Amino acid sequence: MHRNFLVTGALLSGIAVILGAFGAHGLQKITSEEKIVQGFQTAVQYQLWHSFALMLTGVLYSGAFSPRLLRWAAICFITGIFLFSGSLYLLGFLKIQESPVVKIAGPVTPVGGLFFILGWLILVIALLKKKAS
Repeated sequence: MHRNFLVTGALLSGIAVILGAFGAHGLQKITSEEKIVQGFQTAVQYQLWHSFALMLTGVLYSGAFSPRLLRWAAICFITGIFLFSGSLYLLGFLKIQESPVVKIAGPVTPVGGLFFILGWLILVIALLKKKAS
């Protein structure tokens, strides 16, 4: 197992739970704008699912699969979490602050989504390809 991927995935999962609780209880005290709340919920959901995917790559790491490909899948999941979920958290905060920077931060979200997709594709390839002896 790759301990760093397991630990990082567990930490990011815990942070997702904390942020989810904030979104369910604290965010609605700050804003009533449904689009901000939904964006925040989407960020938490994607962060949690991809934190689990990151832990999965850690578990598979010592198996019969390519560690190099699993490492790249994990890197893509981590990057996706920070770009996709991170940008949605930031966008919500910037919208609440009515900041003009929203226009700059917005395009980061789909780039994070591409990293998620790339991570899943690499994971599939790693699962199909046996580890070199």
